[in-house]
Amino acid sequence: MSAGRLIVWRHGRTEWNLQDKMQGQADIPLDEVGFAQARAAAARLASLAPTRLFASDLQRAAATAGELAALTGLKVEYDEALREIDVDDWAGLTRAELAAINPEAEARLTSGEPQRRGTNGETVEEVADRFADALTRISAEGTSEDTIVIATHGMAARVGICLFLGIPEANWSAFGGLSNCNWVSLLPGRQGWRIEEWNAGSLPEPVMSDDPQR
Repeated sequence: MSAGRLIVWRHGRTEWNLQDKMQGQADIPLDEVGFAQARAAAARLASLAPTRLFASDLQRAAATAGELAALTGLKVEYDEALREIDVDDWAGLTRAELAAINPEAEARLTSGEPQRRGTNGETVEEVADRFADALTRISAEGTSEDTIVIATHGMAARVGICLFLGIPEANWSAFGGLSNCNWVSLLPGRQGWRIEEWNAGSLPEPVMSDDPQR
């Protein structure tokens, strides 16, 4: 069996998002705007009558999921596999600060070359594998009647969804980063999962995240 719909939902804004700092798996809370975004988005997502609710265990995603849980009565099911890419000792740096410390690493990020984040962090391919595996597992647990919401992080969601859908890595950059508290809606079809909506939830907004596509 398979779920009837997957909603992959990025967390609300944090102070580090606003300051353009890389967060990775640093456990940074939502700011006041982030909580307001989560409440507004939760009200819209509640109208889809979700039946299960998963979240990264990092507090910015967990708190975002909590707003939907409060409206729906759903229990939040936490999963470490839904965490953001691990940037290790780059956490808290802006891209400009990284360029000053490690210009070669910054140049590889800008060019899109393979790059392990931080000294012992993850590559884009590794986080995509981790996240896609989680989507496969979660979707397989559902039935055609289920709408499953997954509160998570921007970079992990974007590349993980692309891998889950079988999109070649060379085309991942064609899918834009997710704005805070926006989501991707996925539906099963005759030939596998497909995108119903991408970066849904608001008018286009600047993307402040660990997903440097600009």
